[in-house]
Amino acid sequence: MEDNLVEYGYRRVIITITAILCALLEIVDTTIVNVALNDMKGSLGVTLTDVAWVVTAYAIANVIVVPMSSWLSQQFGRRNYFAASIIIFTVSSFLCGNSSTITELILFRFIQGLGGGALLVTAQTIITESYPKEKRGMAQAIYGMGVIIGPTLGPPLGGYLVDHFSWPYIFYINIPIGIAATIMTLIFVKSPKYSTKLSVRQVDFIGIALLSVAVGSLQFVLEHGQQDDWFNNNKILILSILAVFGFFFFIWREIVAEHPIVNLRVLKDNNLAIGTIMSFILGFGLYGSTFIIPIYLQSILGWTATQSGMLLIPSSITTAFMMPFIGMLLQKGVSPKYLVASGFLIFFIYCQWSYRILTADTGSEHFIWPLVLRGMGMGLLFIPITTLSLSGLKGREIGDGAAFTGMMRQLGGSFGIAIITTMISTWNANHRSDLVSHMPVFSQEVQARISSMTQMFMSKGFSANDALNKAYQLLDFGVSKQAALLAYMDVFLVLGNLFLACIPFILLIKKGAGKMTAPVDAH
Repeated sequence: MEDNLVEYGYRRVIITITAILCALLEIVDTTIVNVALNDMKGSLGVTLTDVAWVVTAYAIANVIVVPMSSWLSQQFGRRNYFAASIIIFTVSSFLCGNSSTITELILFRFIQGLGGGALLVTAQTIITESYPKEKRGMAQAIYGMGVIIGPTLGPPLGGYLVDHFSWPYIFYINIPIGIAATIMTLIFVKSPKYSTKLSVRQVDFIGIALLSVAVGSLQFVLEHGQQDDWFNNNKILILSILAVFGFFFFIWREIVAEHPIVNLRVLKDNNLAIGTIMSFILGFGLYGSTFIIPIYLQSILGWTATQSGMLLIPSSITTAFMMPFIGMLLQKGVSPKYLVASGFLIFFIYCQWSYRILTADTGSEHFIWPLVLRGMGMGLLFIPITTLSLSGLKGREIGDGAAFTGMMRQLGGSFGIAIITTMISTWNANHRSDLVSHMPVFSQEVQARISSMTQMFMSKGFSANDALNKAYQLLDFGVSKQAALLAYMDVFLVLGNLFLACIPFILLIKKGAGKMTAPVDAH
């Protein structure tokens, strides 16, 4: 890191606040929309499949721009690129809120994603380089608070705005924060001096096109595969083939290109390669568990979006408290290897605990402590994984490494949500089939229950035939609810075992990794 990039006193405080606000804006916007989809669907007069594109478009743009952030920063200067990204994000937020058709909303969400994707990785590098080398663990801790809290802050905030105002306000809330962040960036953030800038002829447009095709196709398959019946659908099949060949040719192009848009050579670093895998698993667990808990609470327990979002807050608060503590441990020389192993183990325990407490009547008081434990596990994972990943890199390689870990965390989240959705659907059907096949419909106990429910409906004025049909419907609903509950339990079991299986990977990390090298001119 160049000495002139290190800040002290009030300048460092302002830069830190600006960067965290921008990271938080970007991540909150990936989850805040989920609770507003029904309202959007109603006011725009479209189907749920159409409105799902509001989420997909943002995610595709995000994952395309993240790996290019380092290169774009070098071409335009980090301060200019960061400020331009905030402006794009803020203006497109206003346009999203003002959209009158689904086509407009999807287009502006894509543009918002292009601006937002840059905020995450660039904010991480700005914070890291504003702190001296010995305080880098604390810098990662401060940045990590925004990244971990963001996904859980989105649903309750979105629920509140939709319930008390209307869906455009989930976009309008970004505008004042974006304006303030732009002004502070232009005044306080510095750009490192880059040795080379490329002419238009040297730009790797082929690499950009291949990356866009590969990531865009993969993201669409992950988002829409479940509802479109996966490979039985021609569109999903074609896009899956496009994604495979797109990644193959993209990797080949970036290896042979003189000025690659993404520097794949940094993956030769053993720590970054392992850290990239762990970032993927972290994204899988973070976004996957954030996704499954509200669905369980709403579909099984009948909670509202706001109630289910509020339940996730204790987990976020725990993580926020953990971050400075983890940063201090890293500064004192504690090996990140042990912290990561502890984080994976704690997340495994959290999943096992959740598996055991899930019932059709579980109350909020049963979730508090498991979710606090989840917050501890996430706190132990995020900073040490980032520190380990970047520990063997120097100069602008740190920017490339940060882009890789950021992209893999986002892709891990997309994979997590897609795979969990598929698992719930498949296992739900399997459990329902098993429950029905083992239910003795003509047994005395079941017949007595049907008779009791029939009498209850008849006492409410239904005819004998209608009351009997209602009784069978209620019994069927009970079976479906139990099958769904068993599917959710299975998902927690699989998530926990996935994290437990990651612990041996940590043994591959080089001894002494985690002592960060100062960057010279990372993005």
